[in-house]
Amino acid sequence: MTAAATLGLTPRGARPVHAQAAAIPATDPADVAPAWSFDQVVARAAELAGQAHQRRDATLAAPFADLGYDAYRGIRFRREADPWRLPDFGLDLLPPGMLYTDPVTINLVENGAVRALPFDPSVFDFDDISFPPDAAAMPAGDMGWSGFRLRANLNRPDHLDELAVFQGASYFRALSRGARYGLSARGLALGTGSAEGEEFPVFREFWLHRPGARDRAVTVQALLDSPSVAGAYEFVITPGDDTVIATRAALFPRRDLAQAGIAPLTSMFWFGPGDGAGEDDYRSAVHDSDGLQIVTGTGQRLWRHLINPPTLQMSAFVDDNPRGFGLAQRKRDFAAYQDAEARYELRPSAWIAPRGLWGQGAVSLVEIPVENEFNDNIVSYWQPAVALAAGQRHDFAYDLTFGAVPPDDAPLARVRQTRTGQSINARGARSYVIDFDLALFMGADDPVAAVTASAGQVDHLHLVRLPDQGVMRLAFEFRDDGAELADLSAVLNGPAGALSETWLARWTRG
Repeated sequence: MTAAATLGLTPRGARPVHAQAAAIPATDPADVAPAWSFDQVVARAAELAGQAHQRRDATLAAPFADLGYDAYRGIRFRREADPWRLPDFGLDLLPPGMLYTDPVTINLVENGAVRALPFDPSVFDFDDISFPPDAAAMPAGDMGWSGFRLRANLNRPDHLDELAVFQGASYFRALSRGARYGLSARGLALGTGSAEGEEFPVFREFWLHRPGARDRAVTVQALLDSPSVAGAYEFVITPGDDTVIATRAALFPRRDLAQAGIAPLTSMFWFGPGDGAGEDDYRSAVHDSDGLQIVTGTGQRLWRHLINPPTLQMSAFVDDNPRGFGLAQRKRDFAAYQDAEARYELRPSAWIAPRGLWGQGAVSLVEIPVENEFNDNIVSYWQPAVALAAGQRHDFAYDLTFGAVPPDDAPLARVRQTRTGQSINARGARSYVIDFDLALFMGADDPVAAVTASAGQVDHLHLVRLPDQGVMRLAFEFRDDGAELADLSAVLNGPAGALSETWLARWTRG
């Protein structure tokens, strides 16, 4: 591991590509190949960045061509074809088809040696409703894998549960113990929400390290590529009550990247009691995440309530060396959602904890209008203040944790829930109700609520204890006074400062 990768250097510590490449000595073909390592992935990325981008494209043939959603789900990896065959970890290979047309090269690494895994349709079972009997024997052509699934003894010692999936562009998802799949992570976001349109880098090649008998983690390395950048990634995935993915990345831009999103997370928010959407639905809330949680470089705790906006919304929370940020699903009881199939109360939160100093920039949030629960519309990421310069190496390192709640033990009252609706007291005003944890205030005087708005007016602040519900409830009314947009904030203060995290929300004219 290089010192730069460990510290997660900001662009100020970037190094020229030619200097990095020069540090890699040439080897005689007769020499024994060195054990495969992250440094070799970095060298591949540096070399790739020096070449014009060429999209890898495959021609999908039967039985993988022209598949709909149901037919694609009818292709299943045969567990007996697992190339690892380990008691504690498993590997499933994923087929091309439907949305997944970019060929992915998969390599297996064992004892430092690399072995390419050629595409083989015979490792799949095909649903006899959608496919002919000889589907598994059809010629593979130039098709490649679309990704892979990792398995582990996550919930039971005698069963290999799903742990993580890497499939589609640079997307991947992971599970903690007892969770169901929800939000996704990505390797890199480029131009998200911009007028020029978003560019989606892809993981074009993977190196999967076979775990040893005593290993409790799986190491995955990846080569990222797009017209604007090449990059090397390493993910060390440790399953558990919280599944932690120790991540490092070395990026080599082909052009200056002014809108690079580091450690992006992608989620879904359709409606809930805090956005006043009023959907005609038997469920009271439908979302994979309900807020963006941030711990700033100075230690301030922020909770930005998510919405499904009427128009595209972009927010930036300027910071210097952030301590952490992530998309969280706080409501953990079935009654909050009433969905016996989707089980939104079991969807994980995801938390980014930078390793080293990331410098100046902003935690960015993109909220996109949606009309159903089938499309992700929430994106968060770190955007450096200085563009990532072309021809240089830029390193970032962080821990990505999938779990029920982000790992933060600061003694502050957390926001449990946000509710909003039309005011019954003032025509044209909106009522906001915010529930904070009550435990911190038991046996103490009531805090003082401070509520602000970037436009319009805030009136009728009211703070009440609800001991049976375990919450301190803050209510207020907001009048827009003709504004099109307003950012709202609320915090509970004591004599020495904040006693709660700072609640944030955006109101937009619908």
